[in-house]
Amino acid sequence: MRVEPFLICLWVLAAVCALTWVLSLITGEHSWVDRIWSVVPLVYVWIFAGAAGLQDARLNLMAALVTLWGIRLTFNFARKGGYAPGGEDYRWEVLRGRMSRGAFAAFNLFFIVIYQNVLLLLITLPAWTAFEHRTPLGALDVVCAVLFLAFLVGETVADQQQWNFHQWKKAEKAAGREPSPRFLQTGLFRLSRHPNFFFEQAQWWVVFLFGCVAAGSLLQWTVIGPLLLTGLFIGSTVFTESISKSRYPEYAEYQARTSPIVPWFPGRGNAARMWSESR
Repeated sequence: MRVEPFLICLWVLAAVCALTWVLSLITGEHSWVDRIWSVVPLVYVWIFAGAAGLQDARLNLMAALVTLWGIRLTFNFARKGGYAPGGEDYRWEVLRGRMSRGAFAAFNLFFIVIYQNVLLLLITLPAWTAFEHRTPLGALDVVCAVLFLAFLVGETVADQQQWNFHQWKKAEKAAGREPSPRFLQTGLFRLSRHPNFFFEQAQWWVVFLFGCVAAGSLLQWTVIGPLLLTGLFIGSTVFTESISKSRYPEYAEYQARTSPIVPWFPGRGNAARMWSESR
C-alpha cells in the first residue's frame, strides 16, 4: 500500500495544528481553525490527486468539487468578517466565561486545535481510498457529483437567506426599530432550523461515497470522518440553540414546529410573522 501522500498530509496536519495553536496564544483569539476550515481540506484532496499525477478522473473530480466547496465557504466566512481582527466565533467567548482559564487553555489545544484539525483530515481521506483503488469513472460517480452540487447549491441558498436576513436586521436596528421576527424563520429555515448545517454535512457524506464507489464497497473505515463531523454538528447545534433560547424566548416555539437539521415539513404551532411581511 502506498502511503506517501498520506504521510505528506500528516506533515501538513502537524504544521497546521502548530500554526493555529501558536496564533491563538499570540492573538488571544480562538477561531484560527475556523479560518483555515475551508482551505486545508482542499490541500489534502489535491495532495492525493497530485500523487496520482492528476491522471485519475475520480480524484480530479473530487478535488474540483471540494475546491468549489472551499471557495463558497471562504467567501461566506469572509463577508461575515471571519478573517478580520476580532472575527472570533461568539461561542468561544461564551465558553471562556463558563470555564476556568486553565480548562479553556486545555480545551483550546485538544478540541479546538487538535481534534478539529484531525477531523478536517479525516473527512478528506476517502480521497486516499480513491487513490488506492483507481478504477474508471462510472455512472455512480456522476450521481455522487450531482448530489454534491445539489447540496452545494442548497447551502449557498441557505447562507444567502441568512445573510439577507441579518443585513435587514442591522438596517432595522440602525433605523431605531426593533426587528420582528428577531431570527430567521422563512425560506429554507422554515423547513430546518439549520439547513446550512445539513447541506454542509451532506456534502462530506457524498465525498465518503466517492471512496466507496472507487473501492466497490460501502464498508470503508473512512466513514469515521463524516460520522465525527455529524457528531460535531450535533454538539454545535445543541450549544448554539441554548444561546439562542437565552436570547429569544420565542425560539422555543420555533423549535417545537421546525426540524432541527434535516429539512422537513413544519409542524403545527402558532406561526410567527414572516420576515417578508415585517419589512
